[in-house]
Amino acid sequence: MRSLSLMLLSGALLAGLIQPAQSQPATPSIYVVAYFEVAPANSRKIAGLLHQFAAATRKEDGNAELTALHEIGRPGRFAIVEAWRDKAAFDAHGPAMKALGDKLQPWFLAPFDPRQFTPLSIAPPPADTNLASAMWVLTHVDVFPAGKDDTAKMIPQLAEDSRKDPGAQRFDGVVQDGHPNHFHLIEAWSDRHAFEANAATDHTKAFRAKLVPFEGALYDERLYEMVK
Repeated sequence: MRSLSLMLLSGALLAGLIQPAQSQPATPSIYVVAYFEVAPANSRKIAGLLHQFAAATRKEDGNAELTALHEIGRPGRFAIVEAWRDKAAFDAHGPAMKALGDKLQPWFLAPFDPRQFTPLSIAPPPADTNLASAMWVLTHVDVFPAGKDDTAKMIPQLAEDSRKDPGAQRFDGVVQDGHPNHFHLIEAWSDRHAFEANAATDHTKAFRAKLVPFEGALYDERLYEMVK
């Protein structure tokens, strides 16, 4: 009886009567963070366009993430966080991203400034994560070339420690493709209190203190909310 059931199931799959489950994208190999700015008066219109674009992009083959973010306290500033399975999937998305840029052109104060990254320390979010209501943090870490190896070791430890802190929704570290002394931290916290509590922990303070001698630019930390 079991063999007969398996035969019937196989036949149904071959006949197209039952659709197999869609495979999930593999672990992303490419991350992209793009920044841009518009006049604050146009921010609501731009948010609506980004919401539609994000929903459409998440359906593309090989996409693992497209998160549109709005900077807190700076209504004209936005960021887009992307993750892709591989270069082929990322390249295939290029025309859609160009079309979005063309559509936004009339409102740009500063056009897309995209940075491409490879994973350094990535982990799945906790099961109870609610990223839609989280406070997001994007931090650009720029160090002198001589400090890149030390920084590349320090960031994964910071990420591992911070993921254990109360309110941590996400804490990932990536390194810029072609610029191994440039890094990004991609964080999400349940609220501002959790973010500020993390900043005051011993492990975060120790990381910041060790980083200072290597820094080639100011620690560029910006706070966001997800575009809904």
